[in-house]
Amino acid sequence: MKKKNQILKRERFKNVAGRRVQKVLDNLDSLSRCANRNSYDYTENDISKMIDAINDKLKSLESSYTINTKATKNIFEF
Repeated sequence: MKKKNQILKRERFKNVAGRRVQKVLDNLDSLSRCANRNSYDYTENDISKMIDAINDKLKSLESSYTINTKATKNIFEF
């Protein structure tokens, strides 16, 4: 019975994590469209803040899987 539970948990993880990763990738594609200088005005500082915030969250994500701690929610602001 324990093995069946592990299989179900694995399948649930693959299903949920797969959908969430796809959402992140889609949102990054959407964010990349903001690079169009004909439609948007931004500075190098703005870009640096965005990339730093994304990288910080990725590091937090990675550590949550290695340390098994709950990630905190950060609010991004320019």
